[in-house]
Amino acid sequence: MPQSIQEYSVWLSQRSDLIWPQVPKSVPVSAKALDKPLAGIRAVVWNLFGTLLRVTDGELQLSHHLELRMQVALEKTINEFNMWNSMTRKPGAPWAYILPKYRAALEDLELTTKVPPGEFAHVNGAAVWRRILDMLGQKDYQYDEQFYGDLNQLSEKIAYFFQLCLQGVEAAPNALKALTCVRQSGLIQGLLADAQPFSLIQALRAFGQQGKLPPLSDLFDPACLVLSYQLGVRKPSHTLFDTCLQRFAEKGIKPKEILYVGNRLQNDLAVAKQLGIRTALYAGDNLSLKASSTEINHQDLRPKRLLTDLLQIRNVIGS
Repeated sequence: MPQSIQEYSVWLSQRSDLIWPQVPKSVPVSAKALDKPLAGIRAVVWNLFGTLLRVTDGELQLSHHLELRMQVALEKTINEFNMWNSMTRKPGAPWAYILPKYRAALEDLELTTKVPPGEFAHVNGAAVWRRILDMLGQKDYQYDEQFYGDLNQLSEKIAYFFQLCLQGVEAAPNALKALTCVRQSGLIQGLLADAQPFSLIQALRAFGQQGKLPPLSDLFDPACLVLSYQLGVRKPSHTLFDTCLQRFAEKGIKPKEILYVGNRLQNDLAVAKQLGIRTALYAGDNLSLKASSTEINHQDLRPKRLLTDLLQIRNVIGS
């Protein structure tokens, strides 16, 4: 029976022959926290990459502008999945053969995926690799179906492996403590994030490095996980935010009773604020913070609270 993506992630973590990139050392932001209690908060929603998770480059990326970064990730992926034998034998390195095809597939999916006017398409990394596999299939590409599953399952595992090679990921300081604090306070907790199908697996594995990890449903309300890959659009698409509000409305929670914590003002917290959600900017890591002092003080963008440590959430919710 093929391994699930979760079983595959465990199998990868147990291998000693793989070296993953590390997230650069955290550099504190010169900022003063504003973490006074906010009355009337009934739910806390978090951004994922850049807030709860530290990630190389500060945000989730399926491609990188530096060719060397792409070379390393592609070389590891090509070797891991034995793709070279099914490639057209042209002069040059295998990664150089795959790179333009990968970027072309990614760009085509971004341009051709149908989304509502004014919205932004989410691209599933597995769909990019499925196109690569279809190309390799013309050269009789072979793989272990009993282990990896069908082509769609294989594509998902390749996308996960490639992402691990492209970007390092780790939990932000005090991430698990902050999440635990919110849940123990009796508040509903959710996510509103750009994410891939394997992103929750990455998150849980990262949180588990900070302490005993409870089941996912004990951290987050399953109905309040609003992720881009599920809806086919990414931030700042209003569909993501509207879906989040709709799910909380079904629980009797109004926008002003939701606190959204993120690391980016433009195209994220600002959109939430326009919809009546109260916002908190996480400014604890210079790598991920996407906000200038001018933006923070702008009337239309200014967040209600500013956190320099995720655990300051307990002060904001009055825990």
